[in-house]
Amino acid sequence: MFAIIGIVIVLGAVIGGYLMEHGNLSVLFQPAELVIIGGAALGSFVIAAPKRILSGSFKGLLHIFTAKGVDKGFFQALLMLLYDLLTIIRKEGLIALEPHVNKPEASPIFQKHGTVAKDHAVRDFLCDNIKSYMAASIEAHQYDELMSIDIESQHEAHLAPPAALNKVADSLPGLGIVAAVLGVVLTMGKISEPPEVLGHSIGAALVGTFLGILACYGFLGPLASNLEYQAHEHTIKLNVLKAALMAFAQGWPPALAVEAARRAIPSEVRPSFDELEEAMRGARKQ
Repeated sequence: MFAIIGIVIVLGAVIGGYLMEHGNLSVLFQPAELVIIGGAALGSFVIAAPKRILSGSFKGLLHIFTAKGVDKGFFQALLMLLYDLLTIIRKEGLIALEPHVNKPEASPIFQKHGTVAKDHAVRDFLCDNIKSYMAASIEAHQYDELMSIDIESQHEAHLAPPAALNKVADSLPGLGIVAAVLGVVLTMGKISEPPEVLGHSIGAALVGTFLGILACYGFLGPLASNLEYQAHEHTIKLNVLKAALMAFAQGWPPALAVEAARRAIPSEVRPSFDELEEAMRGARKQ
């Protein structure tokens, strides 16, 4: 939603300022320039990026406009999911979690916290690391290293699409110049035309440079930055899970392990101690 608002602000400021100077909008409407710049940018992206990066980039861009941002409610649900799972371990033993982590889509505990269950990457990280702990006798420092490897790998994978998009963004001003040069070439074929015709043709050619720079710094660059923030947001979720699982591996009680996870949440979206305590108190009464 905020990305759409930002796009509207960029277009409103640029077009509004142009109109304030009594500019003619019809001059800016140059479909051929858009085809040249957009097509060349897409083609260069296909040349430069492997298939998985292409797919991840387009999915990430779609996610910017369709997904809801992570808020305090998500982290509250994540903490309560951890509390429920760790409480089962405390009461029934580690083996009692086997049906839940093997088939989380059928688990009533995971479905109880639907917002977390829908985040498959978070759900899979949690289940995989619980299963790893169940499968082998593992020391706490080894468990920490195992989860750190997973988090680092996922973080690097999430940063690859925005890095690729940034490279495309950096190429857009140059592709705008390509479109402008082609426009000048066409203008040279009209050299015998009156000055007003030549002026209009040169102006249309310069629109290519304008569009390339605007697309780079006004749209694609900021969208790539948004994907970078999403990657860091995903890493925060995994670190929250890691904090709880590490505390569990060290023998902490469920409430204290969940409190460790709460401390790993950024302060602006972190549930308060009292909010978490009240939620856990309610879970104990059920």
